[in-house]
Amino acid sequence: MKKRVLLAMSGGVDSSLAAVLLQNEGYEVIGLTLKVWSYEKTYFGKKGTVSDEQYIFDAQALAQRLGIEHHVADIQEQFYDAVITPFMEEYMAGRTPNPCVQCNPTMKWGTFVHYADQFDCEYVATGHYVKKVEEKGRFYLVQGKDQVKDQSYVLWQLTQEQLRRTLFPLGGYNKNEVKQMAQESGIEFPTSQGESYDICFIPDGDYRSFLFLHCQDRCEKLRGGVICDSKGKWLGKHRGYPFYTIGQRKGLQVAVGHPVYVTHIDAENNRVVLGEKEELLSKKIALSNINIQKYDQLPDSYRALVRIRYKDKGAMAQIYKEGTQYFCEFDVPISAATPGQSAVFYEGEQLVGGAIIEYAIQ
Repeated sequence: MKKRVLLAMSGGVDSSLAAVLLQNEGYEVIGLTLKVWSYEKTYFGKKGTVSDEQYIFDAQALAQRLGIEHHVADIQEQFYDAVITPFMEEYMAGRTPNPCVQCNPTMKWGTFVHYADQFDCEYVATGHYVKKVEEKGRFYLVQGKDQVKDQSYVLWQLTQEQLRRTLFPLGGYNKNEVKQMAQESGIEFPTSQGESYDICFIPDGDYRSFLFLHCQDRCEKLRGGVICDSKGKWLGKHRGYPFYTIGQRKGLQVAVGHPVYVTHIDAENNRVVLGEKEELLSKKIALSNINIQKYDQLPDSYRALVRIRYKDKGAMAQIYKEGTQYFCEFDVPISAATPGQSAVFYEGEQLVGGAIIEYAIQ
């Protein structure tokens, strides 16, 4: 009897080719597409967007061509509560969230494992460009062959059970190879989609417009707060601190005669603090919500390459615990460590784990 696998199908080439590869390996593939958000609520008619319905239609059409069973799970209410609401609340608290990190273990994998059990599937599978390794009874991720498309950074919160049950068919290929294999498969793949959006519910990438639309009253009350320098000198008024991020240089609407950057967001006092580029540097960050994949627990005085943003090359650091608080101390100062973002730990290409950045210490 063939092993059954539940595949996350978005309608794009990546997940679609993943279906072909899994079939070629002898799996019985069942497709599941998540309906998480109706883009038309915010973006109806906006140029360059693809509606959520089109994603579903593309996935359904591809599943039919491959002769596989396909289902749609409408999880909009759960997604709003578990991902969008915390996303907005983090900005309102003066932090900068990464909703994909939050969504992956809770909504995406949580939903797929649930449906895999319903459909008697031993595994779930996705089109992420990442590899999985089992070592000494533990599972962890390794960067995919395609370093540009590697998605390990946003998957550090996956649990051991989620990793155990997940297949990543594309981890050993780069994007060009995937496109070529898709073309050579003889199967007509959807062409309506471009590359995946960074934030699936904000297809044009304009989080400020999204935030204002959904938190308009709260945002209006914050308008006109103080912009100042690190010594408290008044420089101007801001349009609401949720619309600023650490390291931001453009769109500050103040003139001081030289480049300045957002160095601190003081939500409690409704202030945005600007400073020189050097004021963005810090050698130490406090961490929360730590999750370790490769080890049962981190060794004492553990050293790793730490990335503090998705495209970050990373820097060597020591990760340690004082009482109940984890810290990460870098060999050399890093720039723009942002509360709410992720610090992800690597040994070479191996993903060890990660944590949420709470605050930076200069």
